[in-house]
Amino acid sequence: MNSQKSKQVLLGMSGGTDSSVSAMLLQQAGYEVIGVTFRFYELDDSQIYLEDARELAQRLGMQHLVYDARDVFQKEIVDYFVHEYLAGRTPVPCTLCNNYLKWPLLARIADEMGIYHIATGHYVRKAKVEGKYYIIPGVDPDKDQSFFLWGVPQELLQRMVLPMGEVTKTWARAFAAEQGFMKVSTKKDSLGVCFCPMDYRSFLAKHPIYQDAQIKQGRFLDVDGHFIASNEGYPFYTIGQRRGLGIDLNRAVFVKEINPVTNEVVLGDLKSLEKQTMWLKDWHAIDEQRLLAGEDIIVKIRYRKQLNHCKVTQMPDGLLCVTLHEPLTAVANGQAAAFYQGELLIGGGIIVASE
Repeated sequence: MNSQKSKQVLLGMSGGTDSSVSAMLLQQAGYEVIGVTFRFYELDDSQIYLEDARELAQRLGMQHLVYDARDVFQKEIVDYFVHEYLAGRTPVPCTLCNNYLKWPLLARIADEMGIYHIATGHYVRKAKVEGKYYIIPGVDPDKDQSFFLWGVPQELLQRMVLPMGEVTKTWARAFAAEQGFMKVSTKKDSLGVCFCPMDYRSFLAKHPIYQDAQIKQGRFLDVDGHFIASNEGYPFYTIGQRRGLGIDLNRAVFVKEINPVTNEVVLGDLKSLEKQTMWLKDWHAIDEQRLLAGEDIIVKIRYRKQLNHCKVTQMPDGLLCVTLHEPLTAVANGQAAAFYQGELLIGGGIIVASE
């Protein structure tokens, strides 16, 4: 690769503040930045994000591409999302999108263009330890997105350029304003899943796959199997949920179990939700020895949940067994679990069972 090509970088541009500031920072670092905006899902058919990305690229003198990935996004992410709820599980669409769609697609387009470096506006950094690359959290603890990237393979990690990892969101907004990009500096942060940023239940109810399933009202039960009240249908509830149950028992109750076969949802107190062990499928580890034989392994099952110390072993059937040092509540099948050792993101997987 010649020196000119080595300073090229393909940047995923969503039209938002983070990727826009990334473009500015990469240019200041001496890169020739080529932007690509993926058409994954367009709420209410809005293409404002495309217009914003094009406008920014034009002002910065960048080449800008648009890649229509709506069909694959619908199949691999949106339909998966609906099927998981119908199976009584809690889906992790952002994790799957990052690990198996967004970053690999970015790398594939870069390869076709003869570009080595790939970049996004993720608030993460990377480190090289003992010859391997690892994601580490960004310096802004409120924006760190490392939890979603545990499945990115080594061959992509080494190509990543991550300009937002060393800055805070507050700094990024101020920087954009100083550069004269006031629209970029004042853009709202995205909330939740891109295709249903608010209540997933209203999205679910309108989806053809859900409508074909013809889910009817079910039953709320207590931990002893006694009937409490009717529910709206099991896919409308998630493990650990407290609000929005539509019942008043004069005490706090949480969703403990979901049974899609009987359309029943078991409610219990918070203590009854505690789990000590989890089993994971589809797991990935940058260094299996570090994960399986390592000490001080920390697991997270939520983007913003507390860190939990654990021991990780591999079972004869290939699943990972995660033994928690302290019980954890609201462990749901289908969720992702990400492993850290110190700052290093060392792997992760999908929860299939817990007890």
